[in-house]
Amino acid sequence: MIVLQRAQVEEMYAHAREAQPLECCGLVGGAGKSARSVYRLRNVAREALVSYEAAPEDLFDAQRRMRERGEQLLGIYHSHPRSGDPVPSETDVRLAYYPSAIYFIIGLEGQEPTLGAFRISEGSRLWERASYVVSGEEIVEA
Repeated sequence: MIVLQRAQVEEMYAHAREAQPLECCGLVGGAGKSARSVYRLRNVAREALVSYEAAPEDLFDAQRRMRERGEQLLGIYHSHPRSGDPVPSETDVRLAYYPSAIYFIIGLEGQEPTLGAFRISEGSRLWERASYVVSGEEIVEA
């Protein structure tokens, strides 16, 4: 289970709001199960209204900064701007190349953003909800 700080969740929400109506994307780096950093990436997908693809130079830069900080990839986030209860799309599952990462999906439909967490197996085309906690708050269970 990943432990996020409230400021990190708010950073992901801010990124999603700023990208609307397009999907946003980014990485969550940390150590052990504790998130330390959120890395915003530019979405360069051709169909950015309904999918995401990180700009390669942003992805490489974020991975370099993680190594320099002694972090590992804990999570990958993106938004579903027109969903209030986001779940992985077929495309999300097909392109989930990091099986050890938690995939966070931000839903922006409704009064307040929502955050879902998932383990996705691209090989078996399956996903399941994952648990996470925002430090100082209740555990969000699968």
